[in-house]
Amino acid sequence: MSTQRHSSYSCFLSYDQFAKIFDVLHAFDYEVIGPTLEQEAIVYGSIRTVDDLPRGWTDIQEPGRYRLQQREDDALFGYVVGPHSWKQFLFPPVSTLSTADRTDVGWQFSEAKQEFPKVAYLGVRACEIAAMQIQDRVFLEGPYVDHEYQSRRRQALIIAVNCTQAASTCFCTSMNTGPRCQQGFDLALTELPEGFLVEVATPEGEAVINSLESEDVTPEIETAAETARQNAVEQIKKELDTTDIRNLLMSNLEHPHWDEVAERCLSCTNCTMVCPTCFCSSVEEVSDLSGDHVERQRQWDSCFNVSFSYMNGGLVRNSIRNRYRQWLTHKLATWNDQFGTSGCVGCGRCITWCPVGIDLTEEVAILRQSQEQSLLESEQEADHLPG
Repeated sequence: MSTQRHSSYSCFLSYDQFAKIFDVLHAFDYEVIGPTLEQEAIVYGSIRTVDDLPRGWTDIQEPGRYRLQQREDDALFGYVVGPHSWKQFLFPPVSTLSTADRTDVGWQFSEAKQEFPKVAYLGVRACEIAAMQIQDRVFLEGPYVDHEYQSRRRQALIIAVNCTQAASTCFCTSMNTGPRCQQGFDLALTELPEGFLVEVATPEGEAVINSLESEDVTPEIETAAETARQNAVEQIKKELDTTDIRNLLMSNLEHPHWDEVAERCLSCTNCTMVCPTCFCSSVEEVSDLSGDHVERQRQWDSCFNVSFSYMNGGLVRNSIRNRYRQWLTHKLATWNDQFGTSGCVGCGRCITWCPVGIDLTEEVAILRQSQEQSLLESEQEADHLPG
């Protein structure tokens, strides 16, 4: 066992020692959630041992395309991100808010009470930490606090993994959210051929490391880790120009390009379901077959659903054009007005999992190019006006 040290330091864990981290976490009463293989995808689920991780697998992603591919090594975290995000554990797709039961003395109403276990989230990427912090602003930092989210967040131990490779759909560098983890974690790992460089950021993370046999970090390990992280930076080719993006989008609400996007968009809600920051939900009353027990449930919803904008007997956004425009302008523009940050972290999931491969970075680029062309033409016309 390592000697006691203060937090905020780095150490090295061999693969053998890393394999023991699961026993340590379980001893601290943490349930471990991490990446695993299921239905030909890398998803997040319950992890018991190191053998549950996607050893030797990676993911190949393009617009509208995802597939697994075996690596030439046995890397445990040699993938990017899959269809799941950590949102499903902090803000579940379905949660019960309250219940009502028919009794001999009438209906009895009660608030749903749950016990939230300690959970260690293993394999959280930098863009996903940024997404968690965005949802923190939505659920914790506004005038109304979501107590279920707050309870789940308090019980979370974040074990991050720095990206050492990127997908063609990644653009976190444009959003300043990655690929290296800078904050918001208890431990951050950089995978190397011999083991992991570990950054220890909190006392909770330090307690875990102190239960393992860690080693000092040599200059060679530091250099190898920096090279591995830089590899991901150099692989990111996709860009989103965020310069004055709010005004760009809000001044082009009637641009004809929205119609062109609508011709391709299926309004299937995939982009909002895989997005790690989207938080739209609806509330429904769900009865059992006897009608004696009713639950008020909060369920994920999407601004792409036709009924989502139903208000006062009619639909506010009854066309795909309007629904796609609402999603993109909220994500990249008015989200800043509400929460002081963009709603996009550059993970690229919405691009990969769009059935028709719509790429929001390309849609913004088209609007920007059109606006710049209009400004250029206006300037040329002004130059030719009689003085």
